[in-house]
Amino acid sequence: MGREEQGVFKDRYTIIPRTLIFITRDDKVLLLKGAPHKRLWAGLYNGIGGHVEQGEGILAAAKREVREETGLEVANLRLCGVIMIDTGETIGIGLYVFRGDYAGGEVQSSPEGVAEWIAESDLSRLPLVPDLAVLLPRVLNHREDDPPFVAHYYYDDQDRLQVEFEIP
Repeated sequence: MGREEQGVFKDRYTIIPRTLIFITRDDKVLLLKGAPHKRLWAGLYNGIGGHVEQGEGILAAAKREVREETGLEVANLRLCGVIMIDTGETIGIGLYVFRGDYAGGEVQSSPEGVAEWIAESDLSRLPLVPDLAVLLPRVLNHREDDPPFVAHYYYDDQDRLQVEFEIP
């Protein structure tokens, strides 16, 4: 199949691919507290991640983002879920959610923020990005032999994020 047979047309819905990674260590998860200067999620806790660059695969992007934002290598990195984020525009977000195991090393900060090991029992006390309260339990309970979950995010008439997990 050639490029023209891919059916890519500028008037079709398009997504920007992104990764979101959660690294676990015993009963803790590594979260990034957004740097105060960030345009999005300043001061809020989120997983590690970012955009997939052109020519880069999803898994390679996830590994790169972990290295860039934490300085760590991660073991057993696996896909836990795929989320389609409908922004209400002709361009949306395709979010690929991964989970991995801590493989050693010292966590380093980055311009994106400060990475911190957070006990699962402390998560409800932190300022999290809006979807993490419902997303993170799914990721942390995801077993290696579970299929990836599928979710759809969209915004209601009051611009509030709505999260729906799709059941196959």
